[in-house]
Amino acid sequence: MSRPDKTALVSIVTPSYNQGRFIEETIKSVISQEGDFFLEYMIMDGGSKDETVEVIKKYERLLLEKKYPIRCRGVAFRWVSEKDKGQADAVNKGFRAAAGEVMGWLNSDDTYIDGAIEKALRYFNSHDEVMMAYGEGYHVDEQGRPIERYPTELFDAKRFAETCFICQPTVFMRREAVQECGLLDDSLEYCMDYEYWIRLSRRLKIGFMPEYLANSRLYADTKTMSKRLEAHREIVSMVKRHYGYVPNSWVYAYTRLAIEKRLKMEGRKKPLFKALWVFFFLVKSLQLNGRLPSMPSRDMKVLLGK
Repeated sequence: MSRPDKTALVSIVTPSYNQGRFIEETIKSVISQEGDFFLEYMIMDGGSKDETVEVIKKYERLLLEKKYPIRCRGVAFRWVSEKDKGQADAVNKGFRAAAGEVMGWLNSDDTYIDGAIEKALRYFNSHDEVMMAYGEGYHVDEQGRPIERYPTELFDAKRFAETCFICQPTVFMRREAVQECGLLDDSLEYCMDYEYWIRLSRRLKIGFMPEYLANSRLYADTKTMSKRLEAHREIVSMVKRHYGYVPNSWVYAYTRLAIEKRLKMEGRKKPLFKALWVFFFLVKSLQLNGRLPSMPSRDMKVLLGK
């Protein structure tokens, strides 16, 4: 079984679409990583219509002309800009083309903290049994200012059904993990990372690095913030498929968002919320976990945004 060493090739994939205002910071955070390793950096752009491609070309030129300071053993910079089926498809395209012994993906509005890749390599070198590792991360705002620590926890399989405590950009994997467990589910739009971690955790050893590795940008235009109900609906369905039940933590969040949206759409007053939420939370929890027939009425479907 191959193992990364100090001269490992590390492959990082950035899926991108119309993130020109952020991608320069993302690119710099990758190609500025320092350490005794070779870096393969691939940007899989979905055909952006903004300044994204111009920014990518700028750094391609700087690297080709050796005008950007490289602090690792070398950087291979590759990119495409073409229509794809979404974020998961873009990551999968990069993973299929990647040659690295260690792999990761960094979304085009997130950033690595200095030293992230070297720390991941050191961790893998001292933990032969670990196939995927994650670390601490920060939520940052649109300007990149820290908001809070991402609520990361030590890995526990039962707890992982209740909440996704892994900060996606802090994740690194051995090549064997991708070969063993396959690629991301490109039918998912919001929780493809959470679903992937569940699959990996059932077959491989996951480790935790107690060091800050990345920043996850949190702002109103992100998919998970602007379409919270849709994201939670997808999570509920995915969790039920993998675990056979849905923990109340996810039912709580889903029904709360659904009822808030319905009240807002119909101009109802907030005092109705608590009574409605308590009733529908209990009903939905029983339904999802097989103790009541699913969706007994059209009114339930409408209320819960089905």
